[in-house]
Amino acid sequence: MTIRLGVDLGGTKTEIAALGPDGEVLLRRRRPTGNGYEATVATIAALVREAEAELGATGSVGVGIPGSINPQTGLVRNANSQALNGRPLDRDLEAALGRPVRVTNDANCLAMSEAADGAGAGHHIVFAAILGTGVGGGWVVDGRPLEGLNRVAGEWGHTPLPWMRPEEFPGSRCWCGLHGCLETFLCGPALAADADGPGVRDASGLEARAASGDPAAAAALDRYADRLARALAQLVNLMDPEVIVLGGGVSNFARLYEAVPGLMAPFIFGDAKAVRLVRARHGDSSGVFGAARLWDAA
Repeated sequence: MTIRLGVDLGGTKTEIAALGPDGEVLLRRRRPTGNGYEATVATIAALVREAEAELGATGSVGVGIPGSINPQTGLVRNANSQALNGRPLDRDLEAALGRPVRVTNDANCLAMSEAADGAGAGHHIVFAAILGTGVGGGWVVDGRPLEGLNRVAGEWGHTPLPWMRPEEFPGSRCWCGLHGCLETFLCGPALAADADGPGVRDASGLEARAASGDPAAAAALDRYADRLARALAQLVNLMDPEVIVLGGGVSNFARLYEAVPGLMAPFIFGDAKAVRLVRARHGDSSGVFGAARLWDAA
């Protein structure tokens, strides 16, 4: 039996999934992410070995991480799981498992999964955005992830908010060192703080509050929809995707899918056909399923 193993490496949990030849889910397991780099490598290797022993088959291995590997140095960079930064994760996993391993950004995995058999299936150009604790994105073109020369294609969260209003300029300072990054406007904690003040980080209840008449929640969500529309319109002008898939916690707000497409229209150049804006079909499973599919484009 041919199997494809995908690993989604998070800050607190690591998940593995095994897909069969037709994309059927054969196995899923989660366990806490190890403390420190060596423990993280050991956790991933153990999950792979246990899955293969249970299924009686050896598979390809893909891993999604909250960062990327610098193609010049071979080392992880920009990972919010700090223990990974500056480490040759793919090489260490290959040594531990005795086979090639593909490692890429978790937003690329989301895009791969949704383009294969999710909300972007059957489309030529798919952009997938993560709207959660952070903001990221990934491109898939004709079934292949588009990573770019430096493997930062889709790092949408660290581009500036376009067509800024006077009250938005210059924007907050981002952890990357620049001002006005989309992440500082569109991440979940930024939305929560916009509604309820500095230090508030949980935005999950805002849609229900807005529906019940809370003006602060409604106004924050309106501002968020407007900013998201401008940010996505810029992507349409650059790459003209057929579908944009939203993942992450903020993607669960139904009002975004009602409001944002119309708000995008004035910022899209020319008489363009409306791009479809959809929620990730596989939800928080997209990352691990997409990791399993990283060898599909080999």
